[in-house]
Amino acid sequence: MPRGARTSNQRQVRFGTAELMRDLDRPNSWLLSVDGVAQSHVDLDDPTYLDFDYVRRIGDVIDCLPDGPLRALHIGGGACTLPRYIAARRPGSSQLVFDVDAELIEFVRERLDLRGVPRLRVRITDGRTGVASRPDASADLVVLDAFERAAMPGGLATLEFTRDVARVLRPGGTYVVNISDGPGLRFARRVVATAAEVFDSVLLLADPGVLRGRRFGNLVLAASAAELPVAELTRRAASAVFRARLVTGADLRSLVGRAEPITDAAPAAAPTPPDSAFT
Repeated sequence: MPRGARTSNQRQVRFGTAELMRDLDRPNSWLLSVDGVAQSHVDLDDPTYLDFDYVRRIGDVIDCLPDGPLRALHIGGGACTLPRYIAARRPGSSQLVFDVDAELIEFVRERLDLRGVPRLRVRITDGRTGVASRPDASADLVVLDAFERAAMPGGLATLEFTRDVARVLRPGGTYVVNISDGPGLRFARRVVATAAEVFDSVLLLADPGVLRGRRFGNLVLAASAAELPVAELTRRAASAVFRARLVTGADLRSLVGRAEPITDAAPAAAPTPPDSAFT
């Protein structure tokens, strides 16, 4: 920790009270929450350890990308779990995080050694402004994992924003989105419909109970102009400690049904989890 840094495990940030709690099962691991909603888990000794199930699924997508360093954009920072993972798994990667919460990022810098992550930059701005500022075909990977008061900002789910992400991606680049939704999957189905308007290849990874509408939870969407590694991701999902189901092709079209893409003119509010659910 830098000399003179505050040592409180709580900090008032833009969207509430951020708190860091030590993970008693793993030395030097921390859980970051905001107003009691879990946001990130990081293991400072082993950044390749991914504790949250949905983050592990995103890690699987990253692991299945072509070998070598990545140029990655992250919309939403939190404790920067995935940028740390990429830096460890793919040395030489260049990464940029967009996050609107300056106080939260400073808290993470002070307490969780954010400056020690190689070739990582953080810019305090919203995701739409940040992506709009990037050159065409400049990123291999864009990860959207942004929440404000436990819900995805609606402006990050629209067709207009998704097209801008596609502009920034290199040919064959991959877009990954963390979606949270509950029974009926009304919001998730519209997010998938939006991605399918822009990208040729789309898949969804989630706990079977979430897909069946039994409970609130996280779904990971991956999209690309190129074919996604469906077979390998299916194998990884089926062999995970907490198994997930991969849905694509006709099954995904059936899941989406008549759901319409989200647009700036017809926005959709993302659901917030019940008190008993963690994001």
